[in-house]
Amino acid sequence: MGFSYLGCLVMVCCLQLGVLVSGSTKNLPIIHFDEGYTHLFGEDNLVVVRDGKSVHLSLDERTGSGFVSQDLYLHGFFSASIKLPADYTAGVVVAFYMSNGDMFEKNHDEIDFEFLGNIRGKDWRIQTNIYGNGSTNVGREERYNLWFDPAEDYHQYSILWTDSQIIFYVDNVPIREFKRTESMGGDFPSKPMTLYATIWDGSDWATNGGKYRVNYKYAPYIAEFSDLVLHGCAVDPIEHMARCDNAEGSEGIPTGVTRVQRIKMEGFRKKHMTYSYCYDHIRYKVPPSECVINPQEAERLRTFDPVTFGNGRRHHSKRHHHSRISQAKVTSTI
Repeated sequence: MGFSYLGCLVMVCCLQLGVLVSGSTKNLPIIHFDEGYTHLFGEDNLVVVRDGKSVHLSLDERTGSGFVSQDLYLHGFFSASIKLPADYTAGVVVAFYMSNGDMFEKNHDEIDFEFLGNIRGKDWRIQTNIYGNGSTNVGREERYNLWFDPAEDYHQYSILWTDSQIIFYVDNVPIREFKRTESMGGDFPSKPMTLYATIWDGSDWATNGGKYRVNYKYAPYIAEFSDLVLHGCAVDPIEHMARCDNAEGSEGIPTGVTRVQRIKMEGFRKKHMTYSYCYDHIRYKVPPSECVINPQEAERLRTFDPVTFGNGRRHHSKRHHHSRISQAKVTSTI
């Protein structure tokens, strides 16, 4: 599949998205499951409820489950309200992400929200990650705690992807802003991707580096998805044409980070971020070129983990970059 037309698509998509979207997220173009998604794997572990408005994904000793968008997208706003499993969830991974790994095995792009389960009494953690052109050897992970229990109720998790930036939101609060730089080259995601949602067994790495594994005594683990939003430029893989969404309700789609949101983002990161590759002195003696170092973030992380983020020596080589590739999210439990 050739993408020599990509530059033209980028220009068209950016122009149309710029016209279509504005600043708040109160009114989103929510769709029913069958309007934009299809079953990916997991047989009857995927259940569509509330007349197509919600989807339940479950993990048991047989399999995980997942769904995938019907279309490829080149840029857009992608969102879902998610309620995570409760109680003992060590080893469980719930993922809401974009990827084109099925088409570009060696140079795929990926934008991840990953939710990492924990032992009883410990909170879920969020991991975000970005790959471009197969740059999995770099690994641009960040991890955070949350200011709420994501298993008690639904919360909105969103990705804004343009030709120049990627922003992750939680309940309309931006938690990460990733800007494209010239020095990144092809490491910024730039090829059309599909959207995935999965639940799977990540026992080998997800909780304390694999120390705590999934305990199927507590299965089934059920992740609930609602308020599904697919708003962007859908790409026809055969005709090589982009069709940009002009759905009613698109006035609620954000275009970036407002001044008020930036204050909230800075507060969130200072209080809740527990890992960022930009500050990892063990992995990178010199931060990757796209990193913008915030002294306050650096100081907090250094206090949180002086070995990783300071100048200390590591006793064991703990890898923050988990070895799974995007395909593992889909196939590991099939």
